[in-house]
Amino acid sequence: MSLAVALSSYSLIILLGAVVGALAVVLTRTPTKLVTFLAFAAGVMFGAAFFHMLPEAYHGGGFWAFALVPAGFVFLMVLERYVLTHACEEPPECAEHVHGHTLGLTAFLGLSAHTLFDGIALGSAVKEGVGLMALLAITSHKVPSSLSLASILKAEGKSSKRILIFAVLYGLMVPVGAVLYFAFDAVLRFEALAPRALAFSAGTFLYVAVSDLLPHVNRHGKDNRGRNLMALAAGLLLMLALAQMTELPGHH
Repeated sequence: MSLAVALSSYSLIILLGAVVGALAVVLTRTPTKLVTFLAFAAGVMFGAAFFHMLPEAYHGGGFWAFALVPAGFVFLMVLERYVLTHACEEPPECAEHVHGHTLGLTAFLGLSAHTLFDGIALGSAVKEGVGLMALLAITSHKVPSSLSLASILKAEGKSSKRILIFAVLYGLMVPVGAVLYFAFDAVLRFEALAPRALAFSAGTFLYVAVSDLLPHVNRHGKDNRGRNLMALAAGLLLMLALAQMTELPGHH
């Protein structure tokens, strides 16, 4: 299989996985289930940061790669609270408020930045002949991550069409990253850049989970605390299991 055919096939599978994750949320009609999805999303983002991104960053960049974790956290905080426009500031009647309809965009940016480097890892893996391993690792993470993004967007009141558009754009970050890998492979040292980018992305994931998702779940999920806690734990355990089962080629 040629590199172009392999990359195209793998990228299509990953894109379909992202769409499937979003569809699970789009087809959900019950508001209480949506809050549970958001609890699960928080667990996924915590788990992705602690079980996948930070260990990879430490392995590739050592202790000092962690210096970029707070940078990612502060970057999204400034972007969300001081750059993007807030539609409302926590009024009591804003029942499904998630920081003024800006969290979806900030979550999309944080998730997409990480997915871009997954694409770079896929390009590297295909070149080294281990593309199937990368496909398994990336797809297994993209489905729950896409579900998380779709849950955030739906909680903001985004239409099903817009949610699916965001999911497709999110999935397309993988082939974009793969193309960038081959375009700049001879110029840039991705081995040095990837750990720092992962640490920065981990900071953005932690911000979204701690500052936005969990407070929203606490405000709107008081009647289903046990179920939401189980959903949070399920997201964490899923990402822990995936980290144990899959190792993403290209980040080492």
